[in-house]
Parts: sequence; structure tokens; C-alpha cells
Amino acid sequence: MEYKADALVLRAADYGENDRMVTLLTAGRGKIGAGMKGVRKAGAKLNFASQPFCFAEYVLAERGGRYTVTQAALHEGFYGLRLDLAKFYAGAGVLETCDAFSAEGMPCGELLVSAVEALSGIETANGAPMSALLSFLLRAVELAGYPVTAGDCAVCGGKMAGRRRFDMASGRFTCAGCGNGVPVSGVTYDAICAAVERRTGRCEGEGHPSCLDGETRAVRLLKAYIAYHTDAELTALTDLLSL
Repeated sequence: MEYKADALVLRAADYGENDRMVTLLTAGRGKIGAGMKGVRKAGAKLNFASQPFCFAEYVLAERGGRYTVTQAALHEGFYGLRLDLAKFYAGAGVLETCDAFSAEGMPCGELLVSAVEALSGIETANGAPMSALLSFLLRAVELAGYPVTAGDCAVCGGKMAGRRRFDMASGRFTCAGCGNGVPVSGVTYDAICAAVERRTGRCEGEGHPSCLDGETRAVRLLKAYIAYHTDAELTALTDLLSL
């Protein structure tokens, strides 16, 4: 039986002398592990389709519950991510997040679309790729059922000022006097609000400014938030934040 689907390569691992196993993110069947025979040989036609970041139409042969890639037609390879260390780690962070929030047999259409859009935004970013990465992380946690709520204090309803707190269990921000969560700086909060406003088109009040420092801090906060709910290490984001 053959199965055809647009898919994004999340992970790849060599096995045998010339073969490779790939983990594909598909819209209809979630994560699929598939073998690719002979792709490590010189001049192998499907070598491009066995690399992380590859977004292509895959044809998979299914036999006994196992998949083998027989054909692939490239949509986008995101080769530019490999030319910049920060962009590479940011892109790898997108893949790791998708891996953490997907499963075999789980519909992942919106996550797949968001990931491909994020990789494109990271690849074409002028300078640091934090803005596109932050927007993706917020969308990913929302799709996973852990939305981050930004606005007035989630407890007293008052306007935010000065230090805030972020509750890892609920994903809500509170003023410093109302919550017991993680202390969060004003620039971190503003960066998250600005990312939400860019993505949704909704703007609370006068809008929120965003800066690279705030976006970097916000990515660090969301990395911890994802780890809290999934136990995912997200090592690529660790590497990105250490640059």
C-alpha cells in the first residue's frame, strides 16, 4: 500500500551502511518513522529528502506497519538555515518543538503549516531570528492546548506595570503582588504581547514594543514552559540562547 503526503523532516538518523531513518511530520497522520534506502550513497537521488528541514511531497510504501520512502518531490529545503548558526539553531528549535507536540496518528495540519511558515520566516529574517521563532512557539503551545494568556493581570484584572509573574501551570501572567509564578521582566512580557498582536491582529490598548533582548528572554521563558508540560529538553534552543 502506498501513502502520499506533504511532510517535514523532523529528525534523521543513519543506519546500516547507506540507509537513513527519518521522522516525518504529516498533516493527516502526525509523526511517521520511515526508512530511506541507499540515500547515503554518492549521487543518491533522494539524499535531499533525508535531511532535517526538508519539506516535500513524500510517497511511502507501507508494509507490516513500516514505511519506506520510495519517491519525494521537493517543496522547500530551507538551505539558508545552514548558512547562519543562529538561524540553524532557531530552525532546529522549531523541529524539536514539533517533535515534542506531535505523535503517531495525531492530526497535525495546523502545526505543520505553522512550522513551515516559521522556517521560512527564520530563513529570511534580517539579523536575529527571534521574532519568527517566538511567534511559532506561541502558536505551537496554543495548538498543544497550553495557550499563553497575555493582557491584564489574570487575578486582579489590573494593568501590568513593573515586574510580572508567569504561572507555568496555567500560562497566565499576573502582577507581582498577585502571583507566585516565575518573575518576568517588562521587556519579556512586552515581547510576548507584541508577538501575539502580530499573529492575531489584535492589539490590547496602545500595543506593546518589542526588542531583541525581550524576544530572547521570551524564547527562554517559553522553552521552560514547554519543558514544564512535555519534559522536552529542546537542546537546539539551549544552544541558540547560549550564542
